[in-house]
Amino acid sequence: MNAVTGPATTVVASIPSPSWSGFEIGPLSIKAYALCILAGIVVGLLLTRRRWTARGGDDDSLWSIAVWAIPFGIIGGRLYHVFSSPDAYFGPGFDGTGDLSLIPQVWRGGLGIWGAVLLGFVGAWIGARRARANIMVFADAAAPGLLLAQAVGRLGNWFNQELFGGPTTLPWGLQIDPSSPTFPAQYPPGTLFHPTFLYELLWNLAGVAVLLWADRRFRLRGGRVFWLYAAIYTLGRVWIEALRIDDAELILGVRLNVWTSILVFAVAVVMFLVLGARRRLPAGERALADGRAIDHDVDNRDRTADDDSPAVRPDDADHRATLERTESEEPAAAEERRRS
Repeated sequence: MNAVTGPATTVVASIPSPSWSGFEIGPLSIKAYALCILAGIVVGLLLTRRRWTARGGDDDSLWSIAVWAIPFGIIGGRLYHVFSSPDAYFGPGFDGTGDLSLIPQVWRGGLGIWGAVLLGFVGAWIGARRARANIMVFADAAAPGLLLAQAVGRLGNWFNQELFGGPTTLPWGLQIDPSSPTFPAQYPPGTLFHPTFLYELLWNLAGVAVLLWADRRFRLRGGRVFWLYAAIYTLGRVWIEALRIDDAELILGVRLNVWTSILVFAVAVVMFLVLGARRRLPAGERALADGRAIDHDVDNRDRTADDDSPAVRPDDADHRATLERTESEEPAAAEERRRS
C-alpha cells in the first residue's frame, strides 16, 4: 500500500495499480491478464490432481477431461461476457457501432464465470465419457481447484485496472491511472475505488479452505462438494458484484450478474440439501469405470430386513454352537455304552 501525507498531515493508504501489463516477444504480445489466467489453471489442476487421485482417478483420465473442459470453459466464459456486456462488441442497443474484432481478444479481459462453468462442465462431461470416468466424482474433486483458479485469475483484473468498485476512502482503496480508458470520467483524478478483485480473491481463498475442511469433515460425495462450491462463490459474488461500477446489463435496475448469482445460489443450496437428505447412499462410487470404489459412511442400522445377507442374532449363534457340541459328543457316548 502507498501512504500519502496531506496538508493536514492525514495519512491515506491505498493500493497502487501496476504500471506493467505485459511484455513483447518479437511480434508476440504477452499480457499479464493471460498469464494470471494460465497460472490459475495450473494451480487449480494441481489441487484437482491430488484430490482426483485420492478418489481413485489417474493422470490419464484427468488430462483427458482437462483438454476438453479448459477450452470449453474459456469459450463459454468469453461468450457469456460478450452477451452480458455487449456494447463494446455490438454497440449500444446492438446498433452495429461496436467492434466485433474484440470478441476473440480474451487477453484484454472479459470472462464470465457462469459461461465458463456451464460450458466447462459440458467439456468435462465429454472428456469423462471418453475416459470412462464418473463426472460427479470429478466435479467434487475439481470444485476447490476451480475456486482456487478463480482466485488467482482475479489478479488479471488488477493488471488490467478493470472491474473495480465505487469510490471509497478506506485505507485499502485502489488507485487507477487517470489516463487509463477504464478510469470513470465522472470522478476526479486521485479518486480511490473499492478493489473488488481483491475482495473476490480473498473470498475465494476462504471458500477453498471451507470446501477442503467440509469435505474432510463430512465426506461429501455425489456432487455435494460442487454444489457447496457454487453456493459459497455466489454468496460472495452477490455483494461484490453490487459494489462494481463498470458497464453491465441491468434488470429492474439491478446488475444481471447479481440476479444470476441469486438464482445459482438458490439452486445450489437446494441441490446440496436434497443430495444430503438421501437416507441411503450407494456402498461406494468409482472415479473410473474399472477403478476402486470410494467408500461412504453407511449406517448399518439403516439396513432393512430384506437385505441379501440375513442378520445373525447372538442367540442363534449360541444355539448352533450347542448343537455342534452335542453332535460331537454323541459318538463318544454311544461307544461308552457299548463297552459297558
